[in-house]
Order: sequence, then C-alpha cells, then structure tokens
Amino acid sequence: MTDTISPNARRELGDFLRTRRERLSPGSVGLPATGRRRTPGLRREEVAVLAGVGVTWYTWLEQGRPINVSTQVLRAVGRALRLDEVETQHLRRLAGVRTPLADPVVCDPALLAAFQPVLDKLDPFPACLQTRLFDVVAYNRAYRHLFTDMDLIPSGERNCAVQFFTDPDWRSRYVDDDIVATRMVARMRAVAGAGTDASSVVGRLLEQSDEFARLWSRHDVLLQHYEVKRLESPLVGLLRLNFVSTDVTETGHRLVVMTPDDEETSRRLSSVLQSR
Repeated sequence: MTDTISPNARRELGDFLRTRRERLSPGSVGLPATGRRRTPGLRREEVAVLAGVGVTWYTWLEQGRPINVSTQVLRAVGRALRLDEVETQHLRRLAGVRTPLADPVVCDPALLAAFQPVLDKLDPFPACLQTRLFDVVAYNRAYRHLFTDMDLIPSGERNCAVQFFTDPDWRSRYVDDDIVATRMVARMRAVAGAGTDASSVVGRLLEQSDEFARLWSRHDVLLQHYEVKRLESPLVGLLRLNFVSTDVTETGHRLVVMTPDDEETSRRLSSVLQSR
C-alpha cells in the first residue's frame, strides 16, 4: 500500500480487517483463550502471530497507514483471518495490490443498440443488461413486467438495489427477501472494494435504509454466483428462476438472464407475454 491509496480506501481496509478479526475466537484458530476480553474476536497481536508478521506492522495495516505491503504478506494475513478467496481478493484490492476495475458507461447508445436485440430474443426469459452496482440499462419484455413496469420508472431510478431497499412493492416480489438483501449488499461491497465508484448509490442507500446501513457495516463480500430465486409475480404467481450472470468484459456490464427452474415456471413465464 502506498500514498496513492485514497484515505477512504484505507478506512475501508481497516474496517474490513477489524470486522474479520472480530468474528473469530481464539479457539476457532487454535489459540488458548486467556483473560477477559473487552471486545469480541481476536486481538491484533494474535492475528500478527498467526500471520507471522510484526504486531506494529499489522496494527499500522489495520489503521490504514501507508506502508509497504506484498501479496505474500497479505496472503498470510488472509490465512490468519480465515478469509475465503473472495475476501482475500477484496483485501488485496483495498491494499492497492490489485488493479481496480474500470467503471462501466451506464448508457452508451452503441452498447444499447448492440444488446437490445439480444435481450429481445431471450423472451420469455427475463433478461437485462446492468452495471455492477445494479443499474439496469436495458431489458426485454419479460423483465419489464417481472417486478413492476420498468418503463414507468425514470431511467435514473432503475437500480435494483435502490428499488429493493426503498420500494416495499418491489421487495415483496422476493419470497426469500432477507437472503437476497444480505447477498446483494455483499456483492456491492465487493464491487466497491474493486475500485468502482459506489459512493452515489451507497450514500443514498445509507441515508434511506437502516437495514442497508446495518448490512453494509458488516463488510461481507460476495462475488456473483449462480442461484435459484423464488419470486412471486402479481401476474402469474410463484416463479422459480435460475439467475445466470455473464460479464461483458469490454464495458464492465453484466448480462443477467433468468431461466425457469421447473416446467410450471416455464409455462407461467410464457403466459406473462401472452397476457400483454
């Protein structure tokens, strides 16, 4: 980590290390529990011992000071804190040893012209093109009516995270909304740690949603993974959808396609378009 790392990134690094340290107990890492602890988790000196680094160096790292950091030492810290691969990548980015991701252009007309025919061909499977921070920039007919009529939402408001945490009607479509909330925030945290400017969306949600603020403060990180989500459509009832996401590397967007997980969902998706 050098002076080129922003003060905000240093604060993020310190908060991330602290929250990872606080979730561990001495027994979980093979250390004896000694004396009463005023704060949860491991002490800084215990992490330093486990990682094989100096206590002062680790303390400065957690404080976000501009010190020299190597990939090898960060890997040792990650092992000491029992970080998984996603968390380890997040740690490296915060420490400035990974190249940040470029921010995508939200509404490039050429991009929309290229992808809209692809999205239209995917009907009746709901599909959209979105940024890493869930700004929906293009969508097909099936997606348009999955949550609400997207055409009625101003283009600047078509953000899945903002809608999820601020619009009860949008959120009610998710059967397992608590799980969705946790994973969505963890994915946004991972993207922010990768160098994407998340200040606008995150700042708004921190002001408007106590739940988002609580989840954001946990510093959990998660990359995109394939999963089945249950949604309750006001038009056709329960849908079980596989969420498949593909990165559009050149632009920083991702193509999200929702395919039916069972025959009943497939039939109901087809009926959505027939009713419109």
